Amino acid sequence: MRTVPSALARPFALARLAVPRVAFAAMLALAALVAPAMALGPDEILDDPALEERAREVSKGLRCLVCQNQSIDDSDAPLARDLRTLVRERIEAGDTNDEVVDFVVDRYGDFVLLRPPVNAYTIMLWGAPTLVLIAGAVGLFLTVRRRRVATDAPTAAGLSAEEEAALARILEREGR
Repeated sequence: MRTVPSALARPFALARLAVPRVAFAAMLALAALVAPAMALGPDEILDDPALEERAREVSKGLRCLVCQNQSIDDSDAPLARDLRTLVRERIEAGDTNDEVVDFVVDRYGDFVLLRPPVNAYTIMLWGAPTLVLIAGAVGLFLTVRRRRVATDAPTAAGLSAEEEAALARILEREGR
């Protein structure tokens, strides 16, 4: 059996202790990433299930103004919590879903909607992807066309008799 000299044994012993700690830290970090977000607190849930369902439906269509890529239903931001509370208060007060959305849009503008309407202010938002695709297709077409024209340039086979003679003289002078 082979033994490790004592000078080398110490680093290996430290490595054996460090590996489980690193693995444990990595598992904790992974668990934190995959844990479900608990955006909606228990104190926010309405007692009436029908009203709660309406509040959830409205909240899923409203953008968190802090996160900007999540609905207020999914966000943990304090402003999203305030908006969820506002939505629930308006629903409990008897507003319809459209009235609640209109109220929030009046306060924060169309930006608060995850699906903003198509109007004069948002036409570029809706049209920009199409314009970018068209511009890319035109650019690709022009690039391919330029390359094709460049490769279709006349070659030595397309020279006149005088041009071939001049070319032969030049090549003879250069020793080719």
